[in-house]
Amino acid sequence: MNILEKIITDKKEEVLNDKKNLKISEIKKKISKKKFRFIKQLKKFKDNNKIAVIAEIKKASPSKGILKEDFDHLSIAKQYFDGGAACLSILTEKKHFLGDKQFVTDIKKNFEIPILNKDFFIDPYQVFEANKNGADCILIIVNSSSTNLIKELIDAASETEMDVLLEVHNEKEMEIALDFPNTIIGINNRNLENFKVDINNTIRIFKNFENSLKEKTLVCESGIFTQDDIQMIKKETNINNFLIGESLMKSQSIKNTLSGLIK
Repeated sequence: MNILEKIITDKKEEVLNDKKNLKISEIKKKISKKKFRFIKQLKKFKDNNKIAVIAEIKKASPSKGILKEDFDHLSIAKQYFDGGAACLSILTEKKHFLGDKQFVTDIKKNFEIPILNKDFFIDPYQVFEANKNGADCILIIVNSSSTNLIKELIDAASETEMDVLLEVHNEKEMEIALDFPNTIIGINNRNLENFKVDINNTIRIFKNFENSLKEKTLVCESGIFTQDDIQMIKKETNINNFLIGESLMKSQSIKNTLSGLIK
């Protein structure tokens, strides 16, 4: 069993417990229409000729361990907000990434910025829960989702006007993602087999599907460390949206590092 399979197994158990503690009927009393704010924000940045960084709040990862010892989600969110982030990505998976769903609620109360709830979504219950907590967008990992599950999760998101980011890692997954028209597609540069990162993955996949991707909102994920990385991706693909976590989380000044990437 690889790390992704282990995470999914743990997530199934977590969701079963959550359903016992809080019924979906109770959650649905607290949901709200999100008006597709996340994708509107990305398009707004592009229209204004500004690089859109989806800045990620992530304490740890299975491959890198603790990314930030003095972790304070509200302080990090403020630095991202002040540094010019377009949106935030918040890791809420608890066991392997040391995240917390409460992070979304806390940050949403303090900052007017669209939020991607980054977790391992395996049940529509989680989508409504993410909405209740304050998220505007959810992540679906194509690699670990059946076509039926993807449809169920998208339908749940659409019901509350939340955006969906479909994450792909290779050409086979891109073919699946393209069957779901009203989504954002994130191309992740991390190989899920060995966790190695190569930003040329985005360029290769984009060029193989260029004609099909012209009208899509795309996000380049993982491996972005410098302004040169951003400019190379933008030049080769015209992608304007970048999900960046590790290089920001490990920097001495999150705000200054972010500002330097998008200046």
